[in-house]
Amino acid sequence: MIMIENLSKTYKLETGEKFKALDNISLEVKKGEILGIIGMSGAGKSTLLRILRGVEPFDQGTVILDDIKVTADSNPYDFTKLKRATAIHLQRTFGLWAETTIENVLRKFYGAKYGDESLTDFKRAYDEFGEEAMKLLKIVGLDHKADHFAPVLSGGEKQRLIIARQLAKKPKVLLLDEPATMSCPKTKQEILDAIKKINRELGITVVLVSHLPEVHEYLADRLILMEDGKIVDEGEPKRIIRKFLKDIEPPEEIKVREWNEPILKVRDLRKKFVLIKGGTVLEMENINFNVNRGEIVSIIGPSGAGKTVLLRMVGGLDYPEDGRVEFKLDNEWIDMHEPGMKRMRIRRKMGFMHQEFALIHHATIRDQIAARLGVKGEKVVDEAKKRAERMGISDKVLDVLYQLTDLPEEEAKQRLEKLGLSSKILEELFPKFPDKEVKKYAKPVFEALDLSLDILDRKSYELSGGQKVRAALALVMASQPEVLILDEPFGDLDPITLRLVSNSLKRINREFNTTIIMVSHHIDFIKEISTRAVMIEDGKLTMDGEPGKLCEEFIEKSKAEYLLKAQTHI
Repeated sequence: MIMIENLSKTYKLETGEKFKALDNISLEVKKGEILGIIGMSGAGKSTLLRILRGVEPFDQGTVILDDIKVTADSNPYDFTKLKRATAIHLQRTFGLWAETTIENVLRKFYGAKYGDESLTDFKRAYDEFGEEAMKLLKIVGLDHKADHFAPVLSGGEKQRLIIARQLAKKPKVLLLDEPATMSCPKTKQEILDAIKKINRELGITVVLVSHLPEVHEYLADRLILMEDGKIVDEGEPKRIIRKFLKDIEPPEEIKVREWNEPILKVRDLRKKFVLIKGGTVLEMENINFNVNRGEIVSIIGPSGAGKTVLLRMVGGLDYPEDGRVEFKLDNEWIDMHEPGMKRMRIRRKMGFMHQEFALIHHATIRDQIAARLGVKGEKVVDEAKKRAERMGISDKVLDVLYQLTDLPEEEAKQRLEKLGLSSKILEELFPKFPDKEVKKYAKPVFEALDLSLDILDRKSYELSGGQKVRAALALVMASQPEVLILDEPFGDLDPITLRLVSNSLKRINREFNTTIIMVSHHIDFIKEISTRAVMIEDGKLTMDGEPGKLCEEFIEKSKAEYLLKAQTHI
């Protein structure tokens, strides 16, 4: 059905350097097959998928899909034919109309036939496509939500609705790029089952890119292993997975010790979220737990349970309606929701990594650490207070501004805009650390992360995937924070790179006694790194204890068959 011959693609970087993403690839995909593609970041998987989609030009080779043939010098019309024959679903895409579930699918049917889904005549669409739309919703398990308002569906339901919309185009091939990688086990299971059903009942050929071995083991008929733009092996999924993981770094042990000094107390937290057209979405109440110095605590639970909200309230980024979060500072318990200098001193000793966390592409690691130390360095709070006094800024306002340095960049910008301020005020209050001092602060952290100090003067884009992740950790750890808060920043890493992260975090915990509080959906990662786990379900804390036991309970509650069936890979 699909025949790829001698396909090559080279990217020219802004620096003038060239990067060969695909190197003379040849491949055949059978009709009705689920073909999996696995490999580390940068192997060329997504580039191959984009070429199959007809949206990425290439340098040489041929792509044939049934009677459609595209070469490097084909005209736009041929590429358009390839686009019409394929549909793609990308991780974290949520482009939906603010209408019911079935109306979202009807719009796609209408647009596919008449050219513009924004002009959909719903009476005509219901008459012409209503039956087909309900059939697609049944296949993806959303027929019971046909009349529900799409924006208030869960994350997994939205992803399945997006797949149903793609199917309304009646493609011959469905291309999937990391489907559900960032989802909880229950959501992931629903999406994987929908993909299986689409393949079986509609006979649609599926090409699936994922770095998760358990996803390929559950779905793929055949698996391809890519390295450095080449296909290095293909065959039965279990064998290819073993080959992919053969050089994975062995896991380091967690340093077992007494964890009996409370550093964080969460008491009777309550917060309620309401959507205008959806009623109560989440009501968090009666959340109580402690965290001891040096623990690695994972917050687990299904999507939408309130894990990230809890993490943000713990870090003082969001405010509860009731209850307290207190951190210990010099034998005094400080309220994380009371602005002022004491909270600033707590915050200086915290490191945050959000889902959106990323290195600055063209900046050197030295410059990025200098900026970080300008925010989290040892004397930052006292020096910022002096500058604030000269500018007529009160302690409480200074603390509110300091809080912005822990937020994702876009969110911080939005909050500043609401205050009528620009980001320059943060640069004035928290100027960059002197470059010449950076190495002294970086050295112990780089040693703990097994990073060479040589990379200080390299730019982010010059680093390998594993180096980038550890450099990102070094950035957060340069000021040696006492508490590290991680909101799923490693959710889309391949297992080889994730093991590097796991071992790095264990070394940080062991050598600096850093307390780590994190949210993750990656069950193996949680089991491997945590000293304790806390489960949140529907806004309530339901379990607190040994990570392995809680993870097994979570898998069972999630009915995550893909995890129950998967062999232990790492």
